[in-house]
Amino acid sequence: MTAPVLNSQSTYEAQAGFVAELATRLHAYGTTSQRLEGAILGVAHRLGLECEVWSNPTGIILSFADPVRGQQNGITRVLRLAPGDQNLGRLAATDAIAEDVLAGRMDPAAGLAALKALDRPASRFSQALNAFSFGLSAAAVAALLGAGWVDVATSGLIGIVIGVLYVLAAGRPRLSEALEAIAALVATLLAAAVATWIAPLSFKTVIISSLIVLMPGLMLTNAVSELSSQQLMSGTARFAGALMILMKLTFGTVAAMQVVGLLGWVPQEAVAQPLSPLAELAALLVAAYAFAVLFQASARDYPLVMAAVLLGYALTRVGGELLGLASDNFAGGAFFAGMGIAAISNAYGRWRNRPGALIRVPGIILLVPGSVGFRSLNFVMERDVWLGLDTAFVLLSALIALVAGLLFGNLIVPSRRNI
Repeated sequence: MTAPVLNSQSTYEAQAGFVAELATRLHAYGTTSQRLEGAILGVAHRLGLECEVWSNPTGIILSFADPVRGQQNGITRVLRLAPGDQNLGRLAATDAIAEDVLAGRMDPAAGLAALKALDRPASRFSQALNAFSFGLSAAAVAALLGAGWVDVATSGLIGIVIGVLYVLAAGRPRLSEALEAIAALVATLLAAAVATWIAPLSFKTVIISSLIVLMPGLMLTNAVSELSSQQLMSGTARFAGALMILMKLTFGTVAAMQVVGLLGWVPQEAVAQPLSPLAELAALLVAAYAFAVLFQASARDYPLVMAAVLLGYALTRVGGELLGLASDNFAGGAFFAGMGIAAISNAYGRWRNRPGALIRVPGIILLVPGSVGFRSLNFVMERDVWLGLDTAFVLLSALIALVAGLLFGNLIVPSRRNI
């Protein structure tokens, strides 16, 4: 396919500005480096631009060759950006704008204005719903981990407190930097107080469930995915960022336990209770709704995102239990689910001409092993180094199986424009 010839310098500058803004949006909405670079190169080619792009978790470099004077006289943009966060609603809107520009229904200048119009401050209702969804996800995960009703209620209440902290940190850079450590400290102290003075708890389960949204499981998965795609700098940087979050969470928990010891509290441990099938389904539905809110999907995509969460969990059970793929050395359920989710999300993207991330991201959220990494560092901090290393190997096994499944799924059904 021959790229179209640009007609004027103003057209070239407008197209370059649109592509640069598109790259910024994809980065801000949680797109990994290999997918972002592939998407931008594809859009630039369709617009007739000669473009080079380099992306990492905290920035983008874009270079556009001048259509008349060549690469040495082109436009270069160096963009310093904050790490992106999942926003499925705006990602879908960004994709729709790009489709309109590529189809000629909107010129690049209008596309640039439409992209910038996506920036809207969050309403108080959306902030409150976001904080409440922290509690819903915490309660649902506690139930899925086999906790009792007291554990579920405690996890949910602590999760709401963590959600309030998260919302407050959004506009406060200093609080944001220490959010994970403060959240772990608060969650551990509250759980210890309940287990000491009110009712016995499955203590570690409650702490992990309360902090589940802050666990960097998806970040770890994206990092390994980037490394497997030869995005070495991006993958290494993202992996280091995930480890730092785990360290802050671990430090907050360990510090809180020291305070508990100084206060003389003795948390009472409860015995975990397996869920009935009906209660498990209810917990899954609650978790699916909570993640639809936390991923900031648009209202019309809530059913799709919720179905993707349920599908990912079901495929894990099918692969691990019914097909017998799971073993002590291989997370077969995660591999099977990752492969299925990748293939289905890519097929959906091609069929509906929309981002496959609407299914891929929520579909793997209950598979990512963030809590395993948290437990591993906790064991090390408690000087049980061998158990910590053993748990770390479980983490790596789960990550490798999940990412391998995603890669195989992409081979079965290639993705649409990488997003």
